[in-house]
Amino acid sequence: MDWNFQSAGESAAALRAGEASSVELTEAAIAGIERDDGVINAICVSDFDRARAAARHADQELGRGENRPLLGIPVTVKESYNVAGMPTTWGMPQYRDFVPAEDAVQVSRLKAAGAVMLGKTNVPLGLQDIQSFNDIYGTTNNPWDHVRTSGGSSGGSAAALASGFGALSIGSDLAGSLRTPAHFCGVYAHKPTLGLAANRGMVPPSEPALPVDLDLAVVGPMARSARDLTLLLDVMAGPDPLTLGVAYHVTLPPPRHERLRDFRVLVLDEHPLIPTGSAVRAGVNRVADALVDGGARVERHSPLLPDLTEAATLYMQLLFSSSVARFPVEAYEQLRTRAAGLSTHDRSLDAARLRGMVCSHRDWIEVNNRRELHRHGWRQLFGEFDAVVCPITPTPAFPHDHNPDLLERRLNIDGVEHPYFDQLVWAGLATMSGLPATAIPAGRFSEGLPVGVQLIGPMFEDRTTLQLADLLEQQIGGFQAPT
Repeated sequence: MDWNFQSAGESAAALRAGEASSVELTEAAIAGIERDDGVINAICVSDFDRARAAARHADQELGRGENRPLLGIPVTVKESYNVAGMPTTWGMPQYRDFVPAEDAVQVSRLKAAGAVMLGKTNVPLGLQDIQSFNDIYGTTNNPWDHVRTSGGSSGGSAAALASGFGALSIGSDLAGSLRTPAHFCGVYAHKPTLGLAANRGMVPPSEPALPVDLDLAVVGPMARSARDLTLLLDVMAGPDPLTLGVAYHVTLPPPRHERLRDFRVLVLDEHPLIPTGSAVRAGVNRVADALVDGGARVERHSPLLPDLTEAATLYMQLLFSSSVARFPVEAYEQLRTRAAGLSTHDRSLDAARLRGMVCSHRDWIEVNNRRELHRHGWRQLFGEFDAVVCPITPTPAFPHDHNPDLLERRLNIDGVEHPYFDQLVWAGLATMSGLPATAIPAGRFSEGLPVGVQLIGPMFEDRTTLQLADLLEQQIGGFQAPT
């Protein structure tokens, strides 16, 4: 039996039945990494000695009849999470020797659930790219086409899963960093509702690991099946034990429906600010057809949908408002001068990003107030619908582009070039309002590359999109190993 491409649920069942041991699963995963990762470069820091020890311990526990959610399951962790005794660099060369003394809260939860950690997965410099490469660990390639990116910033995790290097991984998402790599590599990911999963210890090495409530950013699960996302989210969900966890426990509501035919779904494949490539449109339409075939109520338009142009503009301003906080004063003043020179009529996303970089606190409060209106609009929409299906980015995985000036990069959409960062508008649709979003594979439509779509749902009703993802996996199929 080749366990490397089995789901975590299948592996857990085999472990409980005595059909496999954690040592067997772990050794198979290590052998796969040693054989195949030379060309993928997904695992940037291995931890095989401790993984083997953890697997032996898990087998002892299984032999005593103990049962924890991830007991004996090999997993990986995004490099940006603190793991005691392992480097955490965020791809920044000045921190190549930084080794934290304490695990991130989510790493602690993985270990408490019995997971066997194989190592860390690669990221872009400072987690600030839609690709995964840096001067310390090099470039992570897409398992389907090595000249293309695996995505970012959780690109190493997505590539590891697609290559069979562990059954699960944990990543993070601020600008689609869970969903885009899943889309590019043909795996599953879930961006939880903002604040659902504690993020302490997923922090740049220059900063202390404090229980800070972040705006926009979340941590979340990645897997090769929808049910595995639910399994891992149950481990990750819950407040930080140092703060809200003192008083509260999380109990997520059940999914709104159990059957596909009971779901009410709004399907979007067009954005006013950027075209949708033909391959991605085909993926959205395949999912829409599967919903119709399964008896779901599917609509293509709704007057309840918050304005997509304003949503993208607000998202860019919020996203970039924190990006210059540590810029030198001279560089910040140059940005202020550039922003002051913008025409009041310039409503481009480039202008929104520049205005966000230099916005005052007063400006930020106004943007945040507009965000609250969008959140209210989503609440109204989810009174009529259970989920929204839409793209994650406009294209499948694109060729590596290491131009150091990110503003000079261009994204080719069916032969027409567009600003590189404009592709974030679809990811920002869920992120700006803090909504949960599940990325699922929709098939392969262009040059054999995977295409994914996202299922956006109501706040704190994460189980609804996860259930819909599971039902669609049964309807159209799910993960396929790269060929």
